[in-house]
Amino acid sequence: MIAVFTVLSVLAGCAGRPEGVLIPTQAQAAGASKVDVLVATTRRSSETPGVLFSGERGKEPQITEIAVSIPPSKAREVGQVQWPSKLPANPAKEFATVSVTPLATPAAQSWLRGHLGKNRRVLVFVHGFNNRYEDAVYRFAQIVHDSNADVAPVLFTWPSRGSVFAYNYDKESTNYSRDALEDMLRRLAKEPSVGEVTVMAHSMGSWLTVEALRQMAIRDGRVAPKIQNVILASPDLDVDVFGRQLAELGAKRPNFTLFVSRDDRALSLSRRISGNIDRLGQVDPTVEPYRTEFEKAGIAVLDLTALKTGDRLNHGKFAESPEVVKLIGNRLIAGQAVSDSDVGLGDRIGAVALGAAQTVGGAASVAVSTPIAIFDPATRRTYNEQVDRLGNAVGNTVTTAAGQ
Repeated sequence: MIAVFTVLSVLAGCAGRPEGVLIPTQAQAAGASKVDVLVATTRRSSETPGVLFSGERGKEPQITEIAVSIPPSKAREVGQVQWPSKLPANPAKEFATVSVTPLATPAAQSWLRGHLGKNRRVLVFVHGFNNRYEDAVYRFAQIVHDSNADVAPVLFTWPSRGSVFAYNYDKESTNYSRDALEDMLRRLAKEPSVGEVTVMAHSMGSWLTVEALRQMAIRDGRVAPKIQNVILASPDLDVDVFGRQLAELGAKRPNFTLFVSRDDRALSLSRRISGNIDRLGQVDPTVEPYRTEFEKAGIAVLDLTALKTGDRLNHGKFAESPEVVKLIGNRLIAGQAVSDSDVGLGDRIGAVALGAAQTVGGAASVAVSTPIAIFDPATRRTYNEQVDRLGNAVGNTVTTAAGQ
């Protein structure tokens, strides 16, 4: 029980931020960057200035364009959102809102066409549990900026009350929002100017995302072909339910990539209150039945357990790690496989082999650990070949040393 209250206290740690950070400021800072985000929401409008939308459920989806100023690189750490300490925000050191523009559907379509890059790619982000509207906006702006992704960024934010004690309400709000997300994804896929769509979801937003895609597959016979990649970060998803959802997506489903971490304390709490069934974002992809099931389904898994960030819950590593956000921008959004070279696996194996060769009488087996472990069929073969070569080299070194 003490552990539960500890996790809840950390989850509630965003409480001292000023209210109304979405009030636009005229202040500018040299070297600051600007990220324009198209925001669709099923939340109810708020009358509080600078809040825009509450955690309650709205009757109809609404669309807003929001421009966010990101402080100069010398004033911030990659992977972090520098929240204003007071209002108005100081854009030289803090995230600041530049403009807020409500849009009707035709204007949103024009925005989309005007923000597509050469590859005509859209990135849709669906946030997780315990997120206020401004939390989702600023976090997504940070991800887009730090990943340097060439995308038109679209945020889908659903009615979360932003309270650690509203887990069940938030979960029902994802169900409430399934149709709206499905409709938005279908519209994006039908837009002629769009080349492809990547959907990235975090935590409870993974349930909403996979459910919306499942509905689309049932309704249309398959997921829209332009939706090519789905990235689930720390997915708060019952593993049994995910298996059924995946089957119902059909054979022509998007490519799936998972970010998992066995030390995710938020998912430990979710598991406890959800019948002690494994959560997808906390599984060990090296053990059965997960290893075989992921391989059969063609799902790539990036295990971030060994990766250390400033997140005390280990639930937001995908956004706070400079290495991971770069992988998202450089490889995953484009649907490219992430290889060992992307995370320096080859260099680490070489370093371990060198250390073993210099140790007479050392252990015959060496554990190879990396901050990001990659598990997909192609990379796994490369990884195993390298480990086999390393094992042989270590064995030969020990044998030689023993004979001297």
